[in-house]
Amino acid sequence: MNLDNLARIDLNLLVILQVLLEERSVTRAAIRLHVSQSALSKSLNRLRDTLDDPLFIRTAHGLRPTAHAMHLGQQLPTMLQGLYQLTQPPNFEPASSNRQFSFAMVESAYETLIPYFIGPLLYNAPNLRLDSYLWLEKSLPALQQGQIDFGITGRDLSPQSDLIIERLPEGIAHQTLFKDHQVCLVRHGHPILALVNSDAWSLAVYLEMSHVQVRCEGNEWWALDYFLANLGHRRHLSTTVPDFYGAASVCAHSDLIFTLPSSFASHAQKLYPLVELPLPLEFSPLAYVLLWHERNNEDPGHKWIRETICKSVAQAFNQADANDSAHIKPNELII
Repeated sequence: MNLDNLARIDLNLLVILQVLLEERSVTRAAIRLHVSQSALSKSLNRLRDTLDDPLFIRTAHGLRPTAHAMHLGQQLPTMLQGLYQLTQPPNFEPASSNRQFSFAMVESAYETLIPYFIGPLLYNAPNLRLDSYLWLEKSLPALQQGQIDFGITGRDLSPQSDLIIERLPEGIAHQTLFKDHQVCLVRHGHPILALVNSDAWSLAVYLEMSHVQVRCEGNEWWALDYFLANLGHRRHLSTTVPDFYGAASVCAHSDLIFTLPSSFASHAQKLYPLVELPLPLEFSPLAYVLLWHERNNEDPGHKWIRETICKSVAQAFNQADANDSAHIKPNELII
């Protein structure tokens, strides 16, 4: 495409050509375009010079298009419709859209979050294509470069953390979906349960145990490990695995302890005979966040996806909180 040549063409002349092809009369075309016949004749002469063709021949019955004008008339409607669409504000109709969006999500989000929003998304926009990938260390750069549309991952809320939300790379916007905290899982019949039942569960006991750990973004250490290191402590990571289900399986078939977000613990307990224990130290919560690039802030499709996800997750967790409150007995309320 030679943009230099295109820049010298008055695109309004293409509109005039289309109207002349439809009306086959300078008079009717001038009335329709709200210009004088003289002005329209001048525009027609410019068209002839630009396209190097007479375009129309005057006859007793009006204008007769040349072969070149007829050929142009086959292409002009589609071209002008495309130009018209370019001038319209962005639009997104979920029911008829067949756009494609991509997500990168931490593994735990597939159990704890995606069940709440995938249904509303595809129910209201059945022709969308949603591609999802596992969140990796390269996912954030991919989000910056436009290779993926959205990210869902966990971010530590500790002020000392390098993963704190306020330190996200330039251009990355976020919305917190919900906050979570860390808990521990051990197998049923684990020897440590006797100490727990005797109120001897402590940080010292926790550090003496062997741990199974999920590698996060390629790293063996989590924010908790860096926090403990600042206190002069270190967990004994006996086994590292690539995913949460693998860690839950290892935990269920060994004496290793598994530290993980509480929202995933309940899913693990549905699959394996595991007992949940509180984390025996004060540690900052984490947030599951929806990430996207600021260049898509005003894109209607992106906005609809973000709003649907945030609304669906909020409704689900508010309902879960309400159900939990309904099951609390009066004498169990904490004032």
